[in-house]
Amino acid sequence: MHDKVYNVLFICTGNSARSILAEAFLTHLGRGRFRGFSAGSHPRGVIAPLTLQILRQWHIPTEGLRSKSWDEFARPGAPELDFVFTVCDAAAGEVCPVWPGQPMTAHWGVPDPVAAEGSDEQKAKAFADAAHLLKRRIELMLSLPMDKLAGLALKRELDKIGRAGA
Repeated sequence: MHDKVYNVLFICTGNSARSILAEAFLTHLGRGRFRGFSAGSHPRGVIAPLTLQILRQWHIPTEGLRSKSWDEFARPGAPELDFVFTVCDAAAGEVCPVWPGQPMTAHWGVPDPVAAEGSDEQKAKAFADAAHLLKRRIELMLSLPMDKLAGLALKRELDKIGRAGA
């Protein structure tokens, strides 16, 4: 049956760029089969303006997006997560909360566009590069036959996707 909706949490340190992009792309491209969420270990509390600019340029809905702590997803009543992906190397090394439901985890590291230096064009390119990489990995994930993959086979594929484009 294809009526299951998979809940996917993307985590990063600041939750202002990469994890927000991934949340928006997955929710949009997942077409009701996947629901994206994002959070940070030390959320900035605001979304980087270039994050929202890219999503608008690509006609990806931005309503409901906000920078928030990963603690929200470890509380009773939080969505039950099927997958948790770290999209920054710093968050991958941190001790994560215990997620209810024991979701499958993988690391999909992406360079931090917020840390990009240089001209406005160079900064915008860093955001576009991060967005393209995340969108590609999400498209690869969405192409997996979820009903046929389970356990270690699925984990292997998700880990492989995390290395795509790196």
